[in-house]
Amino acid sequence: MVARVTTDSNSPWFSGHFPNNPILPGIAQLKMVADLIAFSREKEVLHMTGLSRIKFKKIVRPGDPLEIHAARGMMEDQYAFRISSNDKDICSGMIFFTPKI
Repeated sequence: MVARVTTDSNSPWFSGHFPNNPILPGIAQLKMVADLIAFSREKEVLHMTGLSRIKFKKIVRPGDPLEIHAARGMMEDQYAFRISSNDKDICSGMIFFTPKI
């Protein structure tokens, strides 16, 4: 699955991170990935249960265009993901979920 987003300079994620030098926190990037995967699973409610091999490679500034790629891994609730901007890797890793019962 793929999503394309542009970071909004008015997003609360940039508030205080950092004054006069805004960057998108890593947790916000992971939230975007989790939201994409949850959306793809439609009505199923998921809980993120783990992360593995997370690498943050490039700073994200307000207005940066992002492309988020996620694909199922070897196990059903395991996904490999990559976030890029202008063909440069921003973040990558594995994310794990369990369905809420």
